[in-house]
This record gives sequence, structure tokens and C-alpha cells, in this order.
Amino acid sequence: MREKFDQTIRRILTAALVVCAGLSSHAQSNEAGVGLPEPPPPPRSIEDLNYPGGDAAMPPFTDNIVDVNSEYRQGLLRHGVAFRVNAGVQYTQNVLDAPVPVDEQVYVGQSPFGASFVQPILTADLHQLHLRRALLLMGAAWNWASWNPAGPKTLQMWNLNFYKVLGEDRVEIKAGYIANNMNFVGLFVGGSTATGSQGVYAVLPFEAGMSYFPLTSPSFNVRFNGPKHIYYKPAAQRSMDPEGGPREVERNHTGFRFIPHGDKLLVINEGGYQRAAGAGTREAWFRTGYMYNLTEYRNYATGRYESGNYCAFALMDYQVTQPDREHPAHGFYAGGSAMTVPDTLNAYARYYELRVYQEAPFRSRPFDVFSAVASRTGYSKYVTDNLVAQGKTVWRAGTTVTGSYSLRATPGNYLSFGLTYLYGPAITPRVPNALTFLANWSVFF
Repeated sequence: MREKFDQTIRRILTAALVVCAGLSSHAQSNEAGVGLPEPPPPPRSIEDLNYPGGDAAMPPFTDNIVDVNSEYRQGLLRHGVAFRVNAGVQYTQNVLDAPVPVDEQVYVGQSPFGASFVQPILTADLHQLHLRRALLLMGAAWNWASWNPAGPKTLQMWNLNFYKVLGEDRVEIKAGYIANNMNFVGLFVGGSTATGSQGVYAVLPFEAGMSYFPLTSPSFNVRFNGPKHIYYKPAAQRSMDPEGGPREVERNHTGFRFIPHGDKLLVINEGGYQRAAGAGTREAWFRTGYMYNLTEYRNYATGRYESGNYCAFALMDYQVTQPDREHPAHGFYAGGSAMTVPDTLNAYARYYELRVYQEAPFRSRPFDVFSAVASRTGYSKYVTDNLVAQGKTVWRAGTTVTGSYSLRATPGNYLSFGLTYLYGPAITPRVPNALTFLANWSVFF
């Protein structure tokens, strides 16, 4: 029975990839004896080769350490290719209490915490295959963390996928190995990875099996862009390991395994209203969704393993002010989030967040972002009750308040600083509240 089920999942994901391959072969078909026509021209702008089809965007190539007009960039562009490298370093430490030994650490910053990553990405336009508005994205990731539960430590493939736009921008298809944290829910403040340290802090979608950096998973994503800024996005993704990132790396350390034993299908559905800022038009984005996982998770109430894990979510961000008509995205924003998962199958069960942020808080600093975020995470009643029965101390919920500022020091060079007050920083033991300092440096080549 298990083998038949795994074969079904494999067929679903493989069929999705075959559909995309069919698009390519159809685009190249011609009558016998007739030569292929000239391929369409390469992309007119290098920005057409930036990260495609995601909720979040990487900084434009004009905002890179390597000059966009250099012979290196332009030489690759003439062949429809772009290559970039993203890198970053993070440091976090609690400033209220003395550090604990690393083997006693239960939250990020309780002992001085460091992390770093390097992410090379190659994007190729497929005009040579007679495909218009189609891209191939290939990327790898090296990720290191001083505390592995907050990592994981890995060197592996990050993304390897095909992207195609159909029907006058009405349909977008993405298929292959995908880190879906950049494609669903909307986890990045301001929609940019440069300010990712200020994003939505919920881990619930990842508990439910959604793939996330630096890890990857086979997925077939579609986005339907309807009239009046309405959209709908479904996806069929192979679930991540139910035990979390470190276990995923142990079982799939290169990222290439298609379906590790026991990892089944995660179905994601998201719909909403997304309007970009424009002259006289303020940005607005409401999204809601539901993901359902067929992978078996341990039930904390019964001790048995069962399928049916899910995550339901709703988020809203709205531009309150628009002080600069020449730069319509600048201004003050407000937003909120609500998410839930079954507390019988997950340690973190509910998440609520209120956030405000200002893009370009000073006219002289048009690329800076300030944010203030308050969140509350409810811990599973079944997990905490079991721990109490074992004689352990617990927090039943955690509350955080974070203020942070991200500044662009030079093109492609971002610094972020923040302070977070944690009330109930870990499920167990019941350690004191904390005030953590965060410093983050991101570089885009």
C-alpha cells in the first residue's frame, strides 16, 4: 500500500514536469523539411532574469556590487544569461543575561549565535529553444549556523526549476525543485529578500511541510492572474521531513532526492488580492490559503502516526501613506497575520502578528526600511501537558516585540539591526524572558 501511494505521488509530480517539457517540444515543432525559424531575441532587460514568479524579489541587478553595465554582465546578457551570488552573515545575542553553554541553548541568542550563507544563482532565458518568456533557474546554497536547530548546516542544491508565462500574463507556471518560502504566504517585509530579517516570523507553514531556504523540494506551482488584481495559486509539493530541517538534511543532504521514504504530497492553495503601488494608487495585498499534508506526523495526543497535517493562514498588508508620487512604493505600511495548525501534530500551534513598516523613512535614504512587529505564538497544549507530566517546566505561549532598521550602505550592500523582547522564548524549560540584539549583513553580487 505504501509503495502504491509513493508511486502515485511520484506520478503526480513527474507528470507536472512532463507538461512543462511538452511546452518546450511544442514550441519547437515544425513541418518536415522546413528549417527552424530564428529564435526570439534574448531578454531586453537584465531584470527579466531576476528571480521569477515569486512573492519576494531579490534586489535588482542595478543594486549589486558588480556593475550592471560591466562587460561581464552585458556579455552574459547577450546570451540571455545572468549569474549572481547572494551572501550574508547574522549575529544574535541576549543582552539581559549571561550566555549559557551551547549544549543548554533552547532559543536563538541564548548563547551567542552566528549564521552565514552563500547562494550562487544562474538564470537562463530559453529563447534559443524558441520559448518566449521562459526561464531556467539553477541555484545552490551553503548554509552554516552555530546552533544546528536554527540552521540547518548544509551544502546542497537550492533551486532547479523551469518558469513560463502563458496567455498574456494570465498564467505563470513554475516546476522543478523549489524553495516555496519565496512563493507562498508572503513572508518578506516589503517583498524584498534584502529586508528578509524583518519579515513574518511564523514557522507554522514550515511545520506543515512547506519547503524553505536553504532546503528545496520537487514542486509544481501555478499562478492564475485574474481581473481586478485577483489571483489564485495552487501547488503540489513533496513534503519536507516532519521532524524538521536538520533531519531533512540527514536524509537528503544533496537536495536531489525526489521522494525520500515517507515524505508524501503537500497541496498548497492560496488566493487573494494584490495591487502594486502606482501613481495615485496605494499598494494592497490580502492573501489567504490552506495547505494539506498527506505525510504521517506523530500525534502528540495518541502517540500514533497519522496524516492530515495542515496550515490555514490569512495575511494583509496595506500602504497607509504615499508621500512621494515619483516613488509610489515609498510610505508607511500596516499589516497583520493569523495562522493555525493542529496542536495534536505540531509543537507551535497558533500565530498572530501585527506589523508596521516604513519604506524610505528619510528622503535621503530611499532604500532603507524601518519595521516594528508584535507577535504571539501559542504552543501545543498536548506538547506542554506531556512535558509537565514529565516534571519539566514550560511556557504555554511566546510573545515578541521587535524593532529593526535595514539600511543600504552601498549598492548591493545591506545592514540590518534590531532588538527583540521575548516573553516565553522557548517551550521548555521555562527560561527567563530575553532581549536579543540582531545584526545582519547581506551582500548581493
